[in-house]
Amino acid sequence: MTQLDVPFATPVTPNWEAFRDCIMRTGTPKRVHHIELFLDREVQEAICQRYHLLDGLDSGDPAFPLQRMVRAQRFLGYDYVRQGVDDLPMPLNRAVTEDTAAYQREGGRSYVDETRGPITSWEEFERYPWPDPAEVTTNALTWYDRHLPDDMCVIGSGGFAHFAEYLTWLMGYETLCYALYDQRDLVRAIADRLMGLYVPMLERILSYDRVKIVWGSDDMGFKTGPMIGPNDLREFVLPGHRKMAEMAHAAGRPYLLHSCGNLFSIYDDLIDDVKIDAKHSFEDTIEDVRELKPTYGQRMALLGGIDLDFLCRADEATIRARVRNTLDICMPGGGYCLGTGNSVANYIPLNSYLAMVDEGRNYVL
Repeated sequence: MTQLDVPFATPVTPNWEAFRDCIMRTGTPKRVHHIELFLDREVQEAICQRYHLLDGLDSGDPAFPLQRMVRAQRFLGYDYVRQGVDDLPMPLNRAVTEDTAAYQREGGRSYVDETRGPITSWEEFERYPWPDPAEVTTNALTWYDRHLPDDMCVIGSGGFAHFAEYLTWLMGYETLCYALYDQRDLVRAIADRLMGLYVPMLERILSYDRVKIVWGSDDMGFKTGPMIGPNDLREFVLPGHRKMAEMAHAAGRPYLLHSCGNLFSIYDDLIDDVKIDAKHSFEDTIEDVRELKPTYGQRMALLGGIDLDFLCRADEATIRARVRNTLDICMPGGGYCLGTGNSVANYIPLNSYLAMVDEGRNYVL
């Protein structure tokens, strides 16, 4: 790769310890640290192809996807890779439509049925093919534990902590709303079963030394409020995250939470009871991350916040100005990592995403 092949003006060397310290708000970091829940695979592949990141790798090697991930993350300037258990099969009712994004997803775009999930009765609860934690593998974590460069860490994420999501997906959102009135015992049974799955999953993940941070992902809200009432979240969802955070903290790891939607009604619960160390996923129509820095940003780290709709619509100069302004407000004192408001979706213009990353790499406080 020649210098002309690199879209970034400022070189960055990963430093997972400084990244973790930034999240833990130990002080203003020496440089901007970047974070994303994930890059859609189509985006990662487009970057790898454009910048020849896969030269010298054997696509037939079983470790090729992991090698590709390391190369892509280092190229972009991330201090980590994100990995959980290899798979936790939980079949759901889905519909598939054609993907119209610029980098189309092979097989189309999948949506969970919001009306009726696979569990709407006790009979279906008993028949559901619940996975056996003892059969779940962690081959990817084992590979990273042995081969990940020393200046990077693993963020343990995936295969646990989806308490609100799987309550909604397993029952169907409409069914869940009715069940919260007339089948609360079934809702409780599903929540308890999820806890029974996720505790051993996180135990496995925490057994790997290269896992330095834990990141739970669990969408709980929409534009104007949570998907179910705050008291129902406190009964069926937040105890699960409290347990995940307790396990992470007992192992000396921070606990981050990704959750979409308007969660103002439970922010104090998340900080004071669950004890999350950082919150991810911010949408301008709900909460501009810059406005949270003086308030909740003094009690937890704020992650991401460059709105996806903005990235899709704005020109490069406007994106760069927004990044600089966000960093001016959010960087002092630490507790902020730059990234999109949600994830690097395959419909974001690639050059817009790269401009955001480049401006963060160039930034000097």
